[in-house]
Order: sequence, then structure tokens, then C-alpha cells
Amino acid sequence: MSHSYQAEPHELLTQKPGFLTSEDWWAVWLGLFIVALSSAQAAGLDLLGWAAKYSVWTDLSQAVSPNTKSFGFLGGFGSLLATWAFLLAITLVGARAMGLNLRRFAAGFSILYAITALSTIIGNYAYLAATPDKLGKFGISWSLGLGELGFVVSLLLGLILGNFFPKAAAFLSTAGKPEWYIKTGIVILGMTIAIKTVGAMGLASTVIFRGICAVIEAYLIYWPIVYIIARKFFRFTPEWAAPMASGISICGVAAAIATGSAIRARAIIPTILSSVIIVFVAVELLVLPWAASTFFADDPLVAGAWMGLAVKSDGGAVASGAITDTLVRAKALADYGVSYQEGWVLMAATTAKVFIDVFIGIWAFVLAVIWSIFRLNQAPAAQAVKKKRHAVSLREIGERFPKFILGFAAVFILFLLWGLSSPDMVKQVSAGAGQANLLRSVFFGLCFFSIGLITNARKLWQEGLGRIVGVYAVALIGFILWIGLGISYLFYHGILPPVVG
Repeated sequence: MSHSYQAEPHELLTQKPGFLTSEDWWAVWLGLFIVALSSAQAAGLDLLGWAAKYSVWTDLSQAVSPNTKSFGFLGGFGSLLATWAFLLAITLVGARAMGLNLRRFAAGFSILYAITALSTIIGNYAYLAATPDKLGKFGISWSLGLGELGFVVSLLLGLILGNFFPKAAAFLSTAGKPEWYIKTGIVILGMTIAIKTVGAMGLASTVIFRGICAVIEAYLIYWPIVYIIARKFFRFTPEWAAPMASGISICGVAAAIATGSAIRARAIIPTILSSVIIVFVAVELLVLPWAASTFFADDPLVAGAWMGLAVKSDGGAVASGAITDTLVRAKALADYGVSYQEGWVLMAATTAKVFIDVFIGIWAFVLAVIWSIFRLNQAPAAQAVKKKRHAVSLREIGERFPKFILGFAAVFILFLLWGLSSPDMVKQVSAGAGQANLLRSVFFGLCFFSIGLITNARKLWQEGLGRIVGVYAVALIGFILWIGLGISYLFYHGILPPVVG
């Protein structure tokens, strides 16, 4: 088997310092630019309506479309071209500032985009992606329910190219910038999370309080237990254990990547963890809503909050909440003759997840400081020479601190304050946030494919993929499901949704 060049732990970060020359900062600038365009919805301007929207499909002609009707004339293929042209234009600006070969970057990016789009379309095929509550809509009797499978397809195609076609991989490597793409996507994510948080502010006080408790569970209970299991029982290094603990405890893909960047782990680590998380989320999505509706039809908000704590991805948690909402209401009506209002179970799941997500950036900062002080990612020989704490300068912390978190925090705080001061803004800008989120998903897909492109499969297996599955299974089945259920019951037991009048 041929192998492509393998980046070392920090080679995936552009080392050029400066606001206009570093990959880290260009993730911030591109993210802020996309957020600014999407914010124009507040003024009635639809500046991103042409962006491609991917849908679950059985008829291929329905797989992609412009996300707003005003750009319907483009059709699905036209929206794909418009999205490609826009993303190529803005990334070329950054590529030039960073001194990359523009012709090779443009050619490579175009191929990466085409493969990512194809992967997303494949991943959204109804028999692969449809959630159980949507089977009737597509006229099918079963589905794997793997709603984020497109990312895994991108990764697999990148692995094939990177390991079997080294010349092609070398040509594409100029545009294969996983850190740049994923960080840009996370900056954009700050807008979506802020708007969700503003919406949560108007919910019942008990739901808000429950969301705050979810933060304590995820960060102060789940995280250290998963970290200890990974280190002590499965013998993972801190470089693996920290992103693993965040991904399993907090919110899957985004948390694993944010933590990996904060501690300067190799880019392959959070990506492989994310793939494992996606598979586990799919299994949970198939099992947990039915368990919740079977045992908690008389305690609907307990069922909803449990989904928010147990399913470790934003999409998976919301999807499981939606399925549970439908199943619980149907069972309550059949068994008890009570017709609950739609959406309250989903609200409990979403709120718990949102409050956990809000603190991703803060947690990444905490870990960046800890890793700077203790130098936990040093080579084993260096750690053997000096294990005790050493003095750390503010400059060192600043250099290690991932700049994209500054962009994420700025976007989140801006929209949170804007939303709290002007509640009507949420309705005006939420559509724009949805458009920005479409582009965020493209950046995530580009990241997954790029990681596959630079990955040596043999070396990956040597890192211990089976042990990753072991850590996740032990953590999920051993305590995450049951602690989440217990505390959900503690805070939501006896609190019922309003009934249909």
C-alpha cells in the first residue's frame, strides 16, 4: 500500500504569525464575513439565499435546491455552482494572503468541493439518512437513520485517495486544509448557538435551570470520568484522551475538534473520534426514543431532557428529541387519553443541549491553559525529564490559544446581546443563521475529506481505533445514560406539558 505524506502534530497549523497571514486568523475572518452576510436578513436582505440546501431524498432531483424560493430559478445544480463560486472566491483571498499557490489551490479546492457535495448527497439518501418519524414521508419501511453519514463518506473517499493514489493526494494537498475549514465552520456555529440560547431565555424557568444543570453534568461529571477511563484503563495519551472526553461528554464533533485544537493535538484525532461518535449517535437515535416513550410517556419532559444529555451531537440530540416528542404524545394519547401540546419534549431536549454547547469555547480555553502549564503533549522523553509544573507566560498561552475560539465567542456574545435587547431579532435573523449553517456544513465536509487525504490508514489502526470504541461504549452504557436519566428525572419528574385545549 502506498502512503501519502503524514503531517506531524502541529504541521496542520500554518505557522506564519499575524492577523493576515495565519490560517488560524483566516478562519476567523471568513467565518465573520459569512455571519455578516447572513445577518442582513435583519434588514430584509437575502444575501445567501442561493446557498445549496441538501435534503433527504429518494428522488435525486430533490436532493439539492436553493435554500430560499427567491433563488428557485437556479435549481439544485445552479445552487451548487453558486455555493462553489462563493466559497472559492473567499478562500482564494485567504490562500493568497497565506502565500499558497493560487492555481493549485483553486483546482484542488474545486475537486474537494465536488467530492464533498457528492458525499453529502450520498449520505442523505433516504434509506441511509431518514429518521424513523420520516419513513412514511418517503414511502419506505426502514432506514439506517445515519443523518450525518455524508461526513463519513467524505472521510472514506479522502482515505482512498490518500492511501491508494498518492500523486492525486499530493496535487490536492495545497487545498487540503482541515484546520482552516473546521475552524471557519465553528466560528459560524457561534451564530446558531447564540440564537438558540436567546430562544431558550423565553422558556419556563425550570427548563432553563435544567439546562444549567446539564452544564455541570457534562463538564464536571462526565468529562473527568471519561478522561480517567481513557487514560487509566485504555492507556490513551493526553493528546487522545482530552478530545475523546470532550466528544463523548459534551457535544460530539464540535467539542472534540475544539478541544483537539486547543491542546494542539494532531488533526486526525478529533476527526476519527467524530466518526466513531457519529456511529454511536446513529445507534442511540434508533434505540433511545423508543425506550423513552415506553417508560416515560407519563413524564414527557423527563424523556426529552434525557435525549439532550445522552445523544452527543447537536443534530442527533434534536432529531432524537423530535422523535421522542412524537412517540411520547402518541403513547400518552393512546394509554392515558391525554393530548399534550407538540414541541415541549423537543424543547427540553434542545435546551439541555444548547446550554452544554454554550460553554465549548470556555472549556477549550481552560484546557489550552492547562496544557500550556503542564506541557502535556510533549514527547515522552521530554516528559520523563521534567514532569513538574513550569512557569508559563501569557505570550505562550496566547500563542497556543486557538484564535477561532475568539471568533466563536465574538459571534456568540454579539448575537446573544442583540437578541436579548431586541427579541424580534431572533425571528428576523434565524433564517439567516440557517443559511450560514448550510455553509458551515460544507466547511465541515471539506475538513473530513482533507483529513482522509493526509491520513495513513496503517498508522491510524496502530493508534488504537478499537480502543476508542471501547471507551465510548463503557462511558455511554456504564454511566452517561444512567446519570443523565437520573438527573433528568430529578428535575423534570411531575412537570407536564400543557394539553391541547
